[in-house]
Amino acid sequence: MKVIVVYASYGAGHLRCAQAIFSSLKAHNRQVEASLVDILETSTWGYRVLYKFGYGLLIRYLTPVWQFLFYLNNIKSQNNFSRRITSFANYLNTRNFQKFLIRGNPDYVISTHFLSSEITAGLKNIRAITSKLVTVITDFGVHPFWASSGTDKYIVSSTYTKRQLLGLGAEEEKIYDFGIPIDEKFYIRHGRDSLCQKLGIKNSFTALLMTGSFGLGPLEEIVQALHQDTQVLIVCARNKKVYQRLKEKNLANTKVFGFISNADELMSVSDVIITKPGGLSICESLAKDLFPVFISPIPGQETENIKALASYGIGVYPKKICKIKDIIMDLKNHPEHLFKAKSSIASLQKPDCLKNISDVIR
Repeated sequence: MKVIVVYASYGAGHLRCAQAIFSSLKAHNRQVEASLVDILETSTWGYRVLYKFGYGLLIRYLTPVWQFLFYLNNIKSQNNFSRRITSFANYLNTRNFQKFLIRGNPDYVISTHFLSSEITAGLKNIRAITSKLVTVITDFGVHPFWASSGTDKYIVSSTYTKRQLLGLGAEEEKIYDFGIPIDEKFYIRHGRDSLCQKLGIKNSFTALLMTGSFGLGPLEEIVQALHQDTQVLIVCARNKKVYQRLKEKNLANTKVFGFISNADELMSVSDVIITKPGGLSICESLAKDLFPVFISPIPGQETENIKALASYGIGVYPKKICKIKDIIMDLKNHPEHLFKAKSSIASLQKPDCLKNISDVIR
C-alpha cells in the first residue's frame, strides 16, 4: 500500500503532526510504503514565500489584519466567494504537486493542512486520481477551508470539533474522533527525579513557559513575575533576542532554553504550562497531564481552541500578567486545586490516535 503524508511547512504544528503519522506508519505498518511531502516545496517560488513568510509577518506585526481575514472567511456568504478565489490561486501555484499525485496515484493521501486536502480532493473530483483522502484537522476549532468535497475521512480532536465539522456539511460517518496525532514520546512516563538531574534543575513545583516556534508573547515579563516564587523553565525557540537577554539576567529559579527537541522531557518535570493555544501544543501538554494557562493567542484558530477547551473545563486565559501569577501561585500552594484543575484532562487524551489512524487505512 502506498501512502503519502502531506503537510505545509508554515506553522510547526502541521509538520509535527505529519511527522508523527509518518513515523508511526514506518514503524508499525511494514506493508505501507510511506512518503512525507511538503506541498509548499513543490509550489511556485512566490507562493511558497507568501505562505512561509507572509503568515509570520501577519501574526507578529499585522495581527488585526489576520484576525479580519480569518473571520471574514468564516462568514458563509463571504466564504463561498473567497474560497473560489483562493482555490483558483491554489490550483495555479501547486501544479507540480498535482502532477506528483497524478503520477504516483497513491492508495491514500493523509493531509495535515487544508491546502493539500483541497488540492487532493479537487483531483479526486475530476477523477485524475483514485486515492482516498484522509484529512487530519490540527486544531480544535474548524475553519471552513478544512471541509472539502471529496474527503473520505476526517480525523478530529474531539466531539466539539466533530460538531463543528458537521455544521459545515461533512457526513458523520466520515468523521473519526481519534484526536490530533502527536509523537508517541509524549505518552511515555519518565522518572521525574532522574530527569531533573539530567536537566540540572530542582525537583520542585515547576512552571513551563513555551509559546511556539516564534517565541512570541511577554516571556520576560512573565518570568520576572514568577521566578522569585517558583521554578520556571523558559523555551524561547527562535526568539534569539529574548533568549540572550534572559541568559544575561541569570534570574534565580530559572532555566532558559533556545530551540529544543526534548519538549516531552521538559513537560515531564513540570506541573503547569504557560503556552500559546496551538492544537499540537495543547495535545502534547494534555498527554503529559499539564494544566494549561494560555497567553497571546493568535486570533482565529487559537482563540477558537481556547473556546473549545473551555467547553471541557480545561485551561484558563488570563488577560493580565498579574493574574497569571495569581493562578500559578494558587496551584502551587493548593495541590488540591491543581488536582481538580486536571480532572478533565483525561477526556481529551488520545494515546491510541496513531494506531487508530493506521488501522483505518488498512
